[in-house]
Amino acid sequence: MDLYAENILDHYRDPRNKGEGKGATVSAEEDNPACGDRLTVHLWIEDGSVTKIEWEGTGCAISQAGMSIFAEEFEGKTTEEILKLSKDTIYELFGVPIGPRRFKCALLCLHTMKNAIRKHEGKDPQMWLETVEIDE
Repeated sequence: MDLYAENILDHYRDPRNKGEGKGATVSAEEDNPACGDRLTVHLWIEDGSVTKIEWEGTGCAISQAGMSIFAEEFEGKTTEEILKLSKDTIYELFGVPIGPRRFKCALLCLHTMKNAIRKHEGKDPQMWLETVEIDE
């Protein structure tokens, strides 16, 4: 099995940063109705930085491993850095091709994180089309 596929399975079986978010600055929930994936992220934000990420979720290996990998990689980054992340950054983290039927699974972590930060900033949630970078 390829190293990246093993990494995805490892994060799915032993997810990092899972937690209930007690005392979080902000929490937000998003889902992928096409396949039933759901994520709730809990963020601790201080001075414009995400100092801690916890999350809860259900769904396929890609959506759950994606959130685990995301939390491990981007905890400690500024909200501005996270809001600037693109779908390509997430695809690079996976290291394996993401097919057209699984792109929402892979990008659910990014979508949920951006909307949690937007919620914290008092802004409206971002639409899926913005997350997947498709013009209407």
